[in-house]
Amino acid sequence: MFRISPTTGLNLFKECPRCFWLHYNEKVHRPRGIFPSLPSGMDLVIKKHFDKFRNSLPPEIDGKVEGQLVPDLGLLNKWRDWRTGLEYYDKERDAVLFGALDDCLISDNQYIPVDYKTRGFPPKEGDSERYYQTQIDTYALLLNENGYKVKDFAYLIYYYPEEVREDGIVKFNIKPVRINTDLERAKKTLENAVDFLKGPIPKEHSNCEYCCWINDRLGFE
Repeated sequence: MFRISPTTGLNLFKECPRCFWLHYNEKVHRPRGIFPSLPSGMDLVIKKHFDKFRNSLPPEIDGKVEGQLVPDLGLLNKWRDWRTGLEYYDKERDAVLFGALDDCLISDNQYIPVDYKTRGFPPKEGDSERYYQTQIDTYALLLNENGYKVKDFAYLIYYYPEEVREDGIVKFNIKPVRINTDLERAKKTLENAVDFLKGPIPKEHSNCEYCCWINDRLGFE
C-alpha cells in the first residue's frame, strides 16, 4: 500500500515524476537541506492566534472571507496532525491519501479549507493556483470523503512583512486569496500518481538537479 501526501507526494509527482518514483519505490529521498524555522514558527503563532476566534473570525480577515472558523478545536487539532488527520482510501489502487489542514471555515453547513502561507512579498496573480492548486484540491477531497461537505473553493491566507516599527515589532500584511477547488481533479491526480508508481522507473530528466545528483551518486539509470 502506498501512503501519499499532497506535499511530499502529489506535488513531487507533478514536479519530477522520477524523483517521486525513487522516493516511494527505492526510498531514495531528495536532500532536505536546512530546515527553515521561521515559517514553521510563524505557522504555530498564526494557529494560536486563529484559535482565539473559534466560531468567529480574526479581525484582519473579517469581511474578506466567507464563513466562520470551525468551532470544534479538538476536531481541528486532529486534522492538523498528519498522524490523526484526514485520509482517503482508493480501494482500486490500494493507496491512501492523507494530509494535515491548517484551518477550516464553515459556511451554510459546508466546509472551506484554509491554509496559511508565510512569504517575503505579496503573492502575484496566478501564484496560488500555480504552486498550491494540488494541495488545496487534496484538502477539499479529504474533507468531502470523510463526510464533511465542502464548498467549491478554499482560501490561502498570506502573511508577508511590511516594515519593522520603532519598537522592533515586525508588521505583517495579510491577504486572503480565494482559489477554486476540484474534487475530481484531486482524485485523478492521485490515480495517475499511483499508476505511475506501479510502472518502471522513468528516464532521468536533465532539467532536474536532484535526478542528476542521484544518478551520479547512486548509479540509478
